[in-house]
Amino acid sequence: MLSEFKAFVMRGNVLDLAVGVIIGAAFGKIITSFTDDLLMPLIGLVTGGGVDFSNKFILLGDPGDKVIATLADAKAAGIGAFAYGSFVTAVINFLIMAFVIFLIVRQANKMRPPEPEAATPEDVLLLRDIRDSLKK
Repeated sequence: MLSEFKAFVMRGNVLDLAVGVIIGAAFGKIITSFTDDLLMPLIGLVTGGGVDFSNKFILLGDPGDKVIATLADAKAAGIGAFAYGSFVTAVINFLIMAFVIFLIVRQANKMRPPEPEAATPEDVLLLRDIRDSLKK
């Protein structure tokens, strides 16, 4: 059983998948940092004076006499909140990641040599010759 496991792990596509997952996780962190630290502050500045999207929420309960200024305050108070700002940030992360992956795949497809045309099977060539003979 150990030798079967070793053969399975040492297959090229399993190792390629492991490398892809590790690089994908690191790339996801880069995109998240780009979105949270660079892009969202710029969007907040354009939309009105440095809006912080991570703290955009709508309270779903009555805070009573508590002052709820941030999403963390709402969570600490145990009051439900509709955190649409976090969702907007996650959607932007996804769109950036999808666009970058699209560009990478597009470039890889351009670099790939064109596939040679498959040779016409012998029987098809014979049938064409027969067809042409019958036309004459």
